[in-house]
Amino acid sequence: MKVIIQDLTAEAFSALCPPSLENIQVITNESDRVKCCIGCFGCWVKTPGTCVLKDGYGDLGKLYAECDELIVISKVQYGGYSAFVKNVMDRNIGYLLPFFTVRKNEMHHADRYPNRLKMTVIGYGEDITEEETKTFKHLVAANALNLNVEGYRVIIVKKPEEVKNVLEALK
Repeated sequence: MKVIIQDLTAEAFSALCPPSLENIQVITNESDRVKCCIGCFGCWVKTPGTCVLKDGYGDLGKLYAECDELIVISKVQYGGYSAFVKNVMDRNIGYLLPFFTVRKNEMHHADRYPNRLKMTVIGYGEDITEEETKTFKHLVAANALNLNVEGYRVIIVKKPEEVKNVLEALK
């Protein structure tokens, strides 16, 4: 299964990724249900692996554990994710344990689940500077290391319409 986190409108996304695609879970910004992480660490200590916020997105960690690939489609804003995608990415800490391990000589949280997913991040924007591209790639690399993914890639396109070609190439 693939999980897609994306910030396009429903109309724009359906034009890029037909709804007939099977085995894909899409998290979209068309819903205001995704609440912001409140930093309570309840997903680590109170309800391990499950967020205490009751908005339908409390099991993102389990969802990631069931998927083969996490695909993120985000407008690049100041070298980071869009506000919606950042919000969803903040909610993924339940995917990890509160305990520590060392990866690449850095301290990171240990894996909660045995699987290791792949991660593809597609950033888009017509006016992305070279510095923003560099910052975005470093951010994705840091996220990939934190999530202990099997492998990751970052693809930058100018227009959201170009995402379709990227998604077709990923099949």
